[in-house]
Amino acid sequence: MTLIENIERGVREFPERIAYIFQGMEATYGQLYQQAKNTAAYLAEKGIGKGDHVALLLGNSPHFLISYYGVLLTGAAVVPINPIYTPKEIMYILHNSQSKVAIAAAPLLPAFEGIKQMLPDLHEVVLVGGDSEHKWTTPFEKIAAHSSEGWQRPEIDGDDLAVILYTSGTTGQPKGAMLTQRNLASNAEAIAEYLGVTEADTFVTVLPMFHVFCMTVCMNAPIAIGATMLILPKFSPTEVVQAIREHKATLFVGVPTMYNFIMQTPGVSPEDLASLRICISGGASLPVALLHNFEKKFGKVISEGYGLSEASPVTAFNPVHGVRKPGSIGVDIPGVENKIVDAEGEELERGQVGELIVRGPNVMKGYLNMPEETSRTIQGGWLYTGDMAYMDEDGYIFIVDRKKDMIIVGGYNVYPREVEEVLYEHPQVIEAAVIGVPDENLGEAVQAYVVARDESLTEEELKAHCRTELAKYKVPSKIVFLDELPKNTTGKILRRTLRDMVLK
Repeated sequence: MTLIENIERGVREFPERIAYIFQGMEATYGQLYQQAKNTAAYLAEKGIGKGDHVALLLGNSPHFLISYYGVLLTGAAVVPINPIYTPKEIMYILHNSQSKVAIAAAPLLPAFEGIKQMLPDLHEVVLVGGDSEHKWTTPFEKIAAHSSEGWQRPEIDGDDLAVILYTSGTTGQPKGAMLTQRNLASNAEAIAEYLGVTEADTFVTVLPMFHVFCMTVCMNAPIAIGATMLILPKFSPTEVVQAIREHKATLFVGVPTMYNFIMQTPGVSPEDLASLRICISGGASLPVALLHNFEKKFGKVISEGYGLSEASPVTAFNPVHGVRKPGSIGVDIPGVENKIVDAEGEELERGQVGELIVRGPNVMKGYLNMPEETSRTIQGGWLYTGDMAYMDEDGYIFIVDRKKDMIIVGGYNVYPREVEEVLYEHPQVIEAAVIGVPDENLGEAVQAYVVARDESLTEEELKAHCRTELAKYKVPSKIVFLDELPKNTTGKILRRTLRDMVLK
């Protein structure tokens, strides 16, 4: 069971079926595979093969899809990176993953010019939408035109590494979750089966393609069953609604904030979304009030699910054709088992709160070069999610709190420690603590509490400092200056007390 088998089956069985639509152009499965093959042949000629890693720093586009499957066809692993990351964040992932080639959007060239000399493993940067005079850059057009005649792909099996997905780490540095061909293919096929999707479906692919939620549900799942991907470069409620209506899309997959923005957009009618037969929400908890309001206004049922990068990512979903419980993340998807355990790893009775753990063919191989972290996260074949939950008498799972202090901003994970480290780098900061606060548009926002050396440090100055080190969504939306931070008797900063201050 591999991603490669899925796309090759599509080429054999329905080469003329539309694989993707993007900004007025479309490509069949036969054309998509040929484009990916050309990319693979070029990369292989450059020495890329099994055991190598290729980074993708691209927005939603056919280039991402072609590059993703092109890399996989060589037997190498894809390292997806958010293209809005700062040069420092990009450099860390490229260095840690030892990526040999990066395929990146042309506007990122200045970032690479600044970090290339510090990345000895990076031999080449392929630029999409531009060119340069550097010896180490190549325009994407050269790859697209490269002949794959005579090229033979290597044997690829389910245990081969397919994707290294970097997740924010509680230690302040991202961890590379190693996902195999089997991990990703099994999850894509389980989702397609569970949702009952067919080759007649058209998926709205507007979630970021570098994010595993989109990668599995909006890319690999449609390819597994020969459906069509309607690729949108970015989320705009009016453009999404227009695209759904124009192309009669049947599946919309989004995070809660997307549903909220569509709800709040004037002039959107039930007729605009009439073609949708399935609406899926994930990435963050969906407020029950939003779920009810959306369904009341548009007459469309939203099925909420749950996943995490380390599980490729989906582990549970509310049934599309069955009992759906608002506020729940649903039940086990095919082949995957969820369980609630106590601190000793013993399964708890229904209704009791404990840590959610999961096992199945979708669970990652481990973290890249982090054996100790891997052994803490995967125990006895079970992946410990760090989320606190309970299961009702029908097996439906309800998330009640996060064991870790992760903040979810519009579907993106932010760990307080990562932001705090940057705040501490400012010479005027003595102490800092970061929490998530409710935000009606993004679900949560990052809020920082800082003790400064004197009153001359301003909120804007500190935000500007953060913007040089962090992606936009990680930058605190508000910074509160305090004389001292609340602590316990051992001197540990009490984030819970800060959260209580917000709720008062």
